[in-house]
Amino acid sequence: MTSKAKTVTEYLASLPEDRRAALSAVRKVILSHLPKGYEEGMQYGMIGYYVPHGLFPAGYHCDPKQPLPFASLGSQKNHMAVYLMCVYGDGGTRKWFEEEYRASGKKLDMGKCCVRFKKLDDLALDVIGQAVARVPVARYLASYEKAMQAMKNRKKK
Repeated sequence: MTSKAKTVTEYLASLPEDRRAALSAVRKVILSHLPKGYEEGMQYGMIGYYVPHGLFPAGYHCDPKQPLPFASLGSQKNHMAVYLMCVYGDGGTRKWFEEEYRASGKKLDMGKCCVRFKKLDDLALDVIGQAVARVPVARYLASYEKAMQAMKNRKKK
């Protein structure tokens, strides 16, 4: 569900207590592992972690007015989710993530980049933190620009 909240504090305050507690715990893990250069704010109606325009002026190719998304955290109708663009855009990181998640003993409920969970105990928080920590801004930008170039090359054919 998309929120109209303007700040992270507003967003969290709008949630039911159980979801506020769960997302606050995940947020704490993300913030403690977030590499230098990324910023936190509201993006697409959720808590977002992104590369600010000051570091990457081009912004997100889908909407250049938006900073480049790296991760998000949100409360949806039937679940909560952590969106990890760094896992989605990198096959090696995804393989590592899936293996580490399995090793945690937790069941992974994942789409392309979203890890869905109904309660905090369902989530392998340490693996989420490690996934965030392992992708510094420079590496993420290099991977993103490589993907954008590949997309342009496909369109030319």
